[in-house]
Amino acid sequence: MDAQNDRRHVVIVGGGFAGLGCARKLASHGDMRVTLIDKNNYQQFQPLLYQVATSQLSSSDVAWSLRNLFRSRPNVDVKLGEVVSADPKTLTVGTQDGTTYRGDYLVLAAGSQPNFFHTPGADQNTFPLYSLDGAERLRSRILAVFEDADRDPKLVNKGALNFVVVGAGPTGAETAGALADMINGTMTIEYPDLAVKAARVYLIDHGHAVLRAFSEKAHEYATRVLEQRGVQIRLATSVQEVAADHVLLSDGAAINTRTAIWGGGLMAAPLAGRSGLPQGHGGRIDVRPDFTVEGFPGVYALGDFANIAGPDGQYLPQLGAVALQSGNWAADNILADMAGRPRASFHYHDKGIMAMIGRNAAVAEIGERHHEIDGPIAFAAWLGAHAYLMSGVRTRIEAFMQWAWEYFSRTRGPQVLDRTGAARIDWGDEGDGNNATADPGSGPAKDKS
Repeated sequence: MDAQNDRRHVVIVGGGFAGLGCARKLASHGDMRVTLIDKNNYQQFQPLLYQVATSQLSSSDVAWSLRNLFRSRPNVDVKLGEVVSADPKTLTVGTQDGTTYRGDYLVLAAGSQPNFFHTPGADQNTFPLYSLDGAERLRSRILAVFEDADRDPKLVNKGALNFVVVGAGPTGAETAGALADMINGTMTIEYPDLAVKAARVYLIDHGHAVLRAFSEKAHEYATRVLEQRGVQIRLATSVQEVAADHVLLSDGAAINTRTAIWGGGLMAAPLAGRSGLPQGHGGRIDVRPDFTVEGFPGVYALGDFANIAGPDGQYLPQLGAVALQSGNWAADNILADMAGRPRASFHYHDKGIMAMIGRNAAVAEIGERHHEIDGPIAFAAWLGAHAYLMSGVRTRIEAFMQWAWEYFSRTRGPQVLDRTGAARIDWGDEGDGNNATADPGSGPAKDKS
């Protein structure tokens, strides 16, 4: 029998932090054969997608080739394909083109998708910021509204320069802060004939705090920094509807906008509902402490695709660190299972949580005890933590160079309007200003920092 077929075969669905972490650890064992399947031929660095959307980083700074990562590992076979079905009993998955893959172990790390919570129009009229494609589309839309308003300033009355960010968690808060910085520090220079100061950034959340997973001190810091930069925060307010030209809020206000950004939450990727595996909160697969699925030997679920319980019984958040550690841990358990040793229950090494609110402004709660820091020190910690998660020395160096250039020069990087579909806007009767009842807000974006 061919030696290739003698090796135990692990099929991994998803090339994100979890799937990649699992594949890289297994790849170092020559007696293993790994097939890694992803709908993209790259891994995307999701925590930095908002920086692509706001022209701080280019797409190549946050995505890198999966094949290149495994070029020196002949026992890893990378396949491009969207997995649309899974049979956990036979450890088989099928792709959209009809190809099937069967392994001795099946690792499901297919990631997540936006959770719109049945908000009318949200799936059609918002820009979710959870994929590289979404970040590139949002970047083109942001640039398009400035270009259109520069061509016809009367479009400002139709909400051309209103940006509505839904969700005040890390994704929403970081995006709102980056948008405000972009408006204050770049667009005022690049569009000297446009009333850029009329631009407004709104941050909407149904909860009562910005970054509510953080401490009360962090809530206050983030709110203060965002408001100083002109972000108009609406808490205890939900989005009732998202139309093509406005967002309707629960307090009855309607904000004219052509750029509604969705950072309102995640749920498991569609494959979870087609897998026949038990689903729980957020549609994610419920797993045992060793990442196996009850009743399905040889099946593992990881990262954002799984509900992973912490020591207090609460589910761990959808963080890159959780996903990466789960991938490494699952690989160890697969190796243990092959060797006839017992699998180990997962122990998450809590490195803390952090968010960058804007230029030179961040909040961080470091370590298991969540020691609190903010300001420039937290900003530096944020850079270091995200560099750690990146794959490859070159990627880290290039990202840091781009960050440094943006930081010291106050200019932006790749302001390329390359997604014509996202950039094309039907303004109707341009400049008439007679759209939905607009919320005039309390003033333009500004920078007092």
